[in-house]
Amino acid sequence: MTDTTRPLASGPLGIRLLAFDRLPEGSEFADARVGYCLVAVERGDRVLLVLDRGRGCWELPGGGIEPGETPRQAAVRELREEAGLSLAPEELRFAGFALTAFADKPELRGAVFRAEFPETAEVADPAGFTPNEEISAISWWDGAAPLPGGTLQTVDAVLAELVRGGPEGA
Repeated sequence: MTDTTRPLASGPLGIRLLAFDRLPEGSEFADARVGYCLVAVERGDRVLLVLDRGRGCWELPGGGIEPGETPRQAAVRELREEAGLSLAPEELRFAGFALTAFADKPELRGAVFRAEFPETAEVADPAGFTPNEEISAISWWDGAAPLPGGTLQTVDAVLAELVRGGPEGA
């Protein structure tokens, strides 16, 4: 049983990462529904972050799961909508489930996926990114450099580190 009394990370906007569980992708939970997805897209030693307009935070691409959509389908859609990256569902590797708590909402689980792009692959270029209603910028972050125009969502940074190099579906 995971100890959720001490969060693994706390972030801006009152978000707390209570646990990260490496369980099979189709797992179901009685304590908190799976309501969102995140994708840690890696390119060498960098991870893709998006700057959410409304929250003013640099985050992993992701978002809510729509009715009738699987977490994997939602991850593909969110990655395309937020960062302009198109991947087939099978190109994502399932990493595990995050259990998060928000200041004014019930605990919620998120399905976390990984994708890797070789240094030579054609991927989203921050300079060529077209901002949209939700996302104002993207960045391939090295884990250390300051990010302009927003606050780092530390919960997402910790999740990216947890899934980096982790076994698929373990």
